[in-house]
Amino acid sequence: MLKPLHDNVVLRKKEPEKKTKSGIILTSSDTESPKTAEVVSVGPGKKDHAMSVKKGDMVVFKSYATTDIEFNGEKYLLIKESDILATVKEDEQ
Repeated sequence: MLKPLHDNVVLRKKEPEKKTKSGIILTSSDTESPKTAEVVSVGPGKKDHAMSVKKGDMVVFKSYATTDIEFNGEKYLLIKESDILATVKEDEQ
């Protein structure tokens, strides 16, 4: 498993939905939306800063700030925690 150093985070990119909840099929140009991914692994942080994301969190991130990595045949993204913009929570009912 990849274990990031310092304030880095390993992400698994979430593929955009190809169909809306009502059944409308989206084309590739319709699926341009904020980049979201699942946190796979989190570094220890810096000496005076605890990490604010944890494994399993869904996050929105700056798309130009990632480094693509392939490990054991799977594709991941490596990003600094400061380039993660928000966490995403499913609608609570």
